[in-house]
Amino acid sequence: MEITDMTPAEERVWRAFPRGQDVDFRGPADEDPARGADWGPERTVRASVVRALLLSPPQEDGETASLRLAGARITGVLNLQYSDIDHAVRLSDCFFEDVPVLYAARLRQLNLRGSVLPGLEAATLRVDGVLRLSDCLIDGPVKLGGAQISGALFLDGADIGEPPPGQPALQLNHVTIGDGLSAPGLRTRGEVRLTGASVAGTIDLNETRLEAGAGEIALDAETLTAEGDVLLRSSSVSGWIGLRGARVAGRLNLSHAGLVNPGGPALRAGSCVIGELWLRESPPLEGTLNLRRAQVDVLWLEPEVIPERVLLDGLVYTSLTPHMPAGRRLTMLERDGDGYVPHAYEQLTAAYRRIGDDHAARLVQLAKQRRHRTTLPWYGRLWGYVQDATVGYGFRPLRAAGWLLSLLVIGSLTFALHHPPPLKADEAPQFNPVFYTLDLLLPVISFGQEGAFAPAGRYQWLSYALVVTGWTLATTVVTGITRTVSRQ
Repeated sequence: MEITDMTPAEERVWRAFPRGQDVDFRGPADEDPARGADWGPERTVRASVVRALLLSPPQEDGETASLRLAGARITGVLNLQYSDIDHAVRLSDCFFEDVPVLYAARLRQLNLRGSVLPGLEAATLRVDGVLRLSDCLIDGPVKLGGAQISGALFLDGADIGEPPPGQPALQLNHVTIGDGLSAPGLRTRGEVRLTGASVAGTIDLNETRLEAGAGEIALDAETLTAEGDVLLRSSSVSGWIGLRGARVAGRLNLSHAGLVNPGGPALRAGSCVIGELWLRESPPLEGTLNLRRAQVDVLWLEPEVIPERVLLDGLVYTSLTPHMPAGRRLTMLERDGDGYVPHAYEQLTAAYRRIGDDHAARLVQLAKQRRHRTTLPWYGRLWGYVQDATVGYGFRPLRAAGWLLSLLVIGSLTFALHHPPPLKADEAPQFNPVFYTLDLLLPVISFGQEGAFAPAGRYQWLSYALVVTGWTLATTVVTGITRTVSRQ
């Protein structure tokens, strides 16, 4: 294109480029770029001029060329696909009539801060520095799948409209970001796709609004790798978050966040490896919390956040915070949609033991036995009730001592008042009601009393009851001791 074909506005941009000078067409400070379609020719630049400028740039010795344009209306399609551009490009607060096409292009740096676009086609884009889409208003989908960004990606304050059916609003699948993804205040009306993405820094999605709708996926981050934190603090999510197979070295922070997907999953984080998972100071999740087979170093989980249905089979965590009584934690295990999951009880027990709270650990194990009892046939449940009532499945040994002492008193008083006759009067030892009762109650120890005397009538039935009760207590105590030894 000859320079004589350009409008005054385009000539101004062309002459400023070799020196890297700013060209600012912006009006008042409160001007809204969304009304850019009304801007006149005095601030209109054709996309073909921008393309020609970037692909065949004028040069001046001793100057660093760059495109620094603000407040322009860009008409036509800015098509830079497969282009190799060695200059920094800044098109801030601009109005694009058509979707820019940057497929497989390479740029040194791209800044579209505050611009209004109908969409962005930039799959497999390569940026050697920073890609900035801060405060952009984008009516259609943003396609950055497979992009390689050596620096950071900024989407803070961006607003992305509803995409066509079947398409994500923001495609960041398989992107590689050498620094972080900064998107606090981002708003999307459709799926955000981060599957297979690799981010060397932190993913900041604090105070975002992800609006996919009930039953739809709002954030798909399966197999995501984040070397820093993933922050969703104070965010509002309509739809569900998928993190299956993700690797987060730092925190996955969902503090103060509202996750709403009634009747479906709210957070699906199965098979994840996470440094710290924070679910705190938030309303209860509306939907299922799925942490199957996840590995978490520090699990910060408040009972008030837990939804009515959880899936915890295979969840492994080292530390559970904050510390609270076992009764409050057991509610979570009782809501497990998989039913009785022994592993979940063992994990909670181990967490309490690691901080030295053996009492809470015993309560969790007792709750585990009671939950297991519900899965047994009737005779197993009956025996379970006996063990629970007598010695609390071995976790309440003092209860057994109380039973034995009570039965010892009853038996001793009864047989002291009604001596059973000796089997052989000339060979029988002197009758002692206390040791006779102990002989009946303790199946292993013998004081020589039980075999020498034979009660009759109802006292014989009492002796049978003491023998059966003694065996029951002894069996449950031994079971409890064996269980304790095996755990240690």
